[in-house]
Amino acid sequence: MYIGSDPTVQPDLQQLLHEVALGDQEAFAAVYDAVAGSVLGVARAVLRDQAQSEEVAQEVLVEVWRTAPRYRPERGTAINWILTLAHRRAVDRVRSAEAAAARDTKAALLEHQPAYDEVTEQVETRLEQEQVRRCLRTLTELQRQSVTLAYYRGLTYREVAEALALPLGTVKTRLRDGLIRLRDCLGVTA
Repeated sequence: MYIGSDPTVQPDLQQLLHEVALGDQEAFAAVYDAVAGSVLGVARAVLRDQAQSEEVAQEVLVEVWRTAPRYRPERGTAINWILTLAHRRAVDRVRSAEAAAARDTKAALLEHQPAYDEVTEQVETRLEQEQVRRCLRTLTELQRQSVTLAYYRGLTYREVAEALALPLGTVKTRLRDGLIRLRDCLGVTA
C-alpha cells in the first residue's frame, strides 16, 4: 500500500510510473503525493501566478496519468521526466498568453485605424484629374493626341503612329516630349 506510508521513505517513482502505466490508481495517488509540490513549484517559477500555476500543475498530473507508458527510464529519472513535462506546459502557457496579448494589441490597433473617407478621396481624385486636364492643355496638339491615344486608349507606339499617319520616330519623340512637359506641369519629381 502506498497511501499512508512512512513519509520519510522516498517512493520509487520509476516503479510507481510503471504501475501507473498499467492503470494502477493507488500508484498514481502515490506519484501525485510525491511530485505535486515540485510540479506546482516549477509551474509557479515560470508563470508567477498562483491560479495559472495550479491549473498547469493539474494538467501535468493528468498528463502523467495518461502518458505514463511513454516514460523511458534510460532517458532520465522519473522526477526529471515529470518536471520536464511541467516546465514545458508552463512555458506553453506563457507563450499562449503572449500570443493572445499580441493578437489583442493588433486587433486594438486595427480598430483605431482611421476610416476610409470616400468623400475626401473623391475630391482629391477630381482635383488630380482637373490638374491633369489643365496640364494636357499646355501640350501641342500632336503631343496631346499622342499622349491621349497611348495612355487613355492604350495604343502602342506603332498603333499611335498609324492612327495619326506619322512616322514611328516622330510619335515616340512627341510622346517623350509631351510626358516631360506633363511631368513638369504636374510637379512630379524623378
